[in-house]
Amino acid sequence: MAKLNTNSNAYIIVYSAILVVIVAFLLAFVYQALKPRQDANVELDIKKQILYSLNIRGLDGQEAEAKYAEVVKSEEKAGDQLYYACEIDGQKKYVFPLKGMGLWGGISAFVAVNDDLNTIYGAYFNHESETAGLGAEIKDSQAWQEKFQGKKIFSDDGNLAIGVVKKVENPASEVDCVTGATLTSNGVSDMLREGLKSYITNLKVK
Repeated sequence: MAKLNTNSNAYIIVYSAILVVIVAFLLAFVYQALKPRQDANVELDIKKQILYSLNIRGLDGQEAEAKYAEVVKSEEKAGDQLYYACEIDGQKKYVFPLKGMGLWGGISAFVAVNDDLNTIYGAYFNHESETAGLGAEIKDSQAWQEKFQGKKIFSDDGNLAIGVVKKVENPASEVDCVTGATLTSNGVSDMLREGLKSYITNLKVK
């Protein structure tokens, strides 16, 4: 019986191929086993972000699930845009998911608006990849996010007024930009103006 030559190219290729197949199988198995938990974590994170926009923070997973079930009454559509109909202390709120572009990648937000469809109740911003300490402040700074509370989306004459600016001239509608992150701040401003106008226009004709 011929001795197996473990130094031959054929042996090395076959051995490597078998290892690759085994590793691929194990990775696929682990992925499928963990996917339900990963999906649940993603869903919980989205629920927490919606709660953050409603100024509800500091809840653990179970508390967040219960609070979400309490305040988020339904998922609705305005045109083809999904939004969340909510209720806080007996008052109706709309939470609008928004998407835009920052300096290095995508940015997103959940913005809660009062029933007047003109006053921001709260906001939470997120990003895919922004510079730590600069553009990342849109996500990391709760104090900056809280500056949007009470801001008006439209001026008294009906013009779009909400914005993120270098120098605030209209404190009723404007928020100062993140220091050192002008392009990201501009992206936030564009996202708010375009996204909120679209949602509110669709809601008013619904």
